[in-house]
Amino acid sequence: MFPLSLPPILARPAGLRSSLTVQAPHVEIGYSIECLLTYDGEDASQMAKALRLGVAYDFRNPPDSGISHQSLYAAIMDQVAWLDGLGLDLVWFTEHHFVEDGYLPSWIPVAAAMAARTKHVRFSCDVCLLPFNHPIRLAEDLAVLDNISGGRVEIGVGMGYAPHEFRGFGLPVSRRVSLTDEGIEVLRRAFTGEKFSFEGKRYNFEDVKITPGYVQPGGPPLWIAAMSEAGALRAARFGANLLPQGPRAQSLDPWLAKLRAEGRDPAAHRIGIIRSCLVTDDRERDWGAVRIAERRRMEVYNRFREEAGGHGGVAGITEEQRIPQTWVVGDVDHCVAELAAFIEEYGLTDIVSWAVPPGMRPEEMNPSLERFARDVAPRLRARFGPK
Repeated sequence: MFPLSLPPILARPAGLRSSLTVQAPHVEIGYSIECLLTYDGEDASQMAKALRLGVAYDFRNPPDSGISHQSLYAAIMDQVAWLDGLGLDLVWFTEHHFVEDGYLPSWIPVAAAMAARTKHVRFSCDVCLLPFNHPIRLAEDLAVLDNISGGRVEIGVGMGYAPHEFRGFGLPVSRRVSLTDEGIEVLRRAFTGEKFSFEGKRYNFEDVKITPGYVQPGGPPLWIAAMSEAGALRAARFGANLLPQGPRAQSLDPWLAKLRAEGRDPAAHRIGIIRSCLVTDDRERDWGAVRIAERRRMEVYNRFREEAGGHGGVAGITEEQRIPQTWVVGDVDHCVAELAAFIEEYGLTDIVSWAVPPGMRPEEMNPSLERFARDVAPRLRARFGPK
């Protein structure tokens, strides 16, 4: 057991006290373990942005799953419509290309199909790989999705790192930074709804205006992923919400410091991450299948990292150094306590949980997802909601 440290992220009052957390190398477990957070002064959970919770999908379907890709897509569509009715806030996607298990390569068509069957959830990507997405076409697709969804789309972007993807698109990995930076700038101009021109190293456009117009003024909210200090500073430079995916000292703290140094309030932005939760009263019964699926997930990512020379293409980062993305496994009280402590420690506003681990069927995860939506999410929202 390790003591829970809660360093300040946003402005927080003195007097914060915490009990303990239980963390194993790959999973946090527990039953009715309350991590009591009490305050001597003003409630430190007050945030400018209300907490949002949801699910993430990658549509990975290993050959031995026993379910066709078509059936998996149909079942997930049903699952998302059901979760929307249960009140979850978010559906995020991840993007990768040329993976043998069918890893989702194109998230916008899926989001559009889901938008037609939902009323509440907002859609985004963690992340859309900008080097492989032409920014003008992406801006147009997002405009259409914004209209289909009634203004329920956001966009998280990153630069990619897996060498096989760059080979597949005929691009040198050395261009990933310039393609990403220029892509972000083009998206920002496109989202204004005004006619614009752009002249860069990779892209040149003249007198472009995206039609149809966006439902959301200023276009979909922009998120930028950060594995390193350069990524964190990129997010600050573009005034974007943050998806920290590396060590805190590299992927989160520089963003916070840069915003504050320039007189901007970090609380005016959102910070999001994928941190999964299995709500169960019987770990021995329910965790085994998920653990196997997660090992399968990591085999693919480890292969990417080995070829790329490190996490996200950044050398020297170990899994232990990163902001935790291990599964939280336990009963409702335990999941609420662990996630509350996690939110406090990193100043998070948005958390999504993997809904269907690779090789599993959606119905196998429904009992946990229902408890997450009905029991865990409302307690966390009540704690971190606007005051």
